[in-house]
Amino acid sequence: MVKPLIAPSILAGDFSRLGEEAHRVFNAGADWVHLDIMDGHFVPNITMGPPVIASLRRAVPKDSRKPEKYYFDCHMMVSNPEQWVEPIAKAGADQYTFHYEATKEPLKLIKLIKSSGMKAACAVKPGTPVDVLFPLAEYLDMALVMTVEPGFGGQKFMADMMPKVEALRRKYPNLNIQVDGGLGDKTINAAAEAGANVIVAGTSVFKAESAKEMIDLLRDRVFQNLKEKNLLD
Repeated sequence: MVKPLIAPSILAGDFSRLGEEAHRVFNAGADWVHLDIMDGHFVPNITMGPPVIASLRRAVPKDSRKPEKYYFDCHMMVSNPEQWVEPIAKAGADQYTFHYEATKEPLKLIKLIKSSGMKAACAVKPGTPVDVLFPLAEYLDMALVMTVEPGFGGQKFMADMMPKVEALRRKYPNLNIQVDGGLGDKTINAAAEAGANVIVAGTSVFKAESAKEMIDLLRDRVFQNLKEKNLLD
């Protein structure tokens, strides 16, 4: 069983005041903050690295009484993801999402991530078949189906990725399934109906007139669909 989780992507926020932006969406009801780490090699863009994440963690410290609060969901769009596990863990990440396409030994990487104290997730790009995740699913805390090509924010949602989400949900009803790219009020229904329960939303949340209203809308759509499918935690 799973629950709705809304993870605004801080890539769409104001990088001159990341701490304030993180607090803003957490106060608006976000469950996680999604951190897009890009290396300029696996994807043609460069964003942030461990020093920025560490600074953000100091601005948004963990609450030992509520370990699930102020959750940093790190999406590693990097080559050689193995080399970044320890630095990202030390910087204060809660979850480490690597790309299947970036490693030759995904299971070994999953074990490394978990041994560092983080949760492990695996992402697939639009051109990668979803069945590559099937042998890994029992070891994963989350699977991420990209609904845009990774590397830039503000892209158009790819509805033709939803059969991947449906396939994962049929096989793994208790797995967190995340979608990332182009999610907002016009596209959330397709993702929720397919069975996604973790929603990454950048522009639609950070640029909304009311971040709380957008987060509430996204969560409600996911909640209703999980309820209809008898999947609610």
